[in-house]
Amino acid sequence: MIELGNYNTLKVLRSTSIGLFLGDDEGTEILLPNKYVPEDFQIDQEMDVFCYLDNAERPISTTLKPKIVRNGFAYLKVVEVGAYGAFMDWGLEKHLLVPFREQSLRMEEGEKYIVHCYMDEESMRLTGSSRVDKFLSNDNMEYNQNDEVDLLVYRKTPLGWETIVDNRHKGLIFDSDIFKPISVGDRFKGFVKNIRDDKKLDISLQPIGAKMLEPTAKMILDKLVQSGGFLPLHDKSSPDTIQKTLHLSKKAFKKGVGILYRQRKISIQEDGIRLL
Repeated sequence: MIELGNYNTLKVLRSTSIGLFLGDDEGTEILLPNKYVPEDFQIDQEMDVFCYLDNAERPISTTLKPKIVRNGFAYLKVVEVGAYGAFMDWGLEKHLLVPFREQSLRMEEGEKYIVHCYMDEESMRLTGSSRVDKFLSNDNMEYNQNDEVDLLVYRKTPLGWETIVDNRHKGLIFDSDIFKPISVGDRFKGFVKNIRDDKKLDISLQPIGAKMLEPTAKMILDKLVQSGGFLPLHDKSSPDTIQKTLHLSKKAFKKGVGILYRQRKISIQEDGIRLL
């Protein structure tokens, strides 16, 4: 079955004047227009393509890489506001519509918003929504402390930054755990810090406890290499200076330096640390 709004691995069935017809194991066919056809294709070869509805509402495939897929989230820009809603640039010729009813705040042309892409059951069209919360749930989470997760920064709150976790859940990075610049739309890895009894999920940018040491040491080592083998950071450096240089807390910095020193990778001097 060809799934609209997602990547599908399909077989090249035949070549025509308008493009290639691709098919799945169930006999469903879809067109790959000529402008997306690779030069070196072969009949019966498999291709990974993204499938969606074109401007005429016909199923079509493309080798372009959209910025969002069905049931996913992304930070997209409004290219036009029309009579039915806002049209987002998602990397394809046909823009993604976010109807007015699916806008948490009235969208403006030229601005960017976190958007969810879903299949509207009434129109059977791929649709966008900035009402992100209704597509997230912290029920049935199966995490342990220090599990690595994928994050998309969603919005700023008085406590910190809310994030979309693994495309399904909502997490919070407290301001006290942030040691590098963060903004809406950023994507990066994080770590589960705590799952509360009320199902709230706390996220850290660094591993917790003993697992924190090795990645932190590597981060300092990489920065030393990039800086020519010397960093003017030491026990008396201010937390702000360490944060601006390494995006680490002073406590994490001291632990990382201790590991590198015990491994005889650095020397500790009065004015900083030096790579051996």
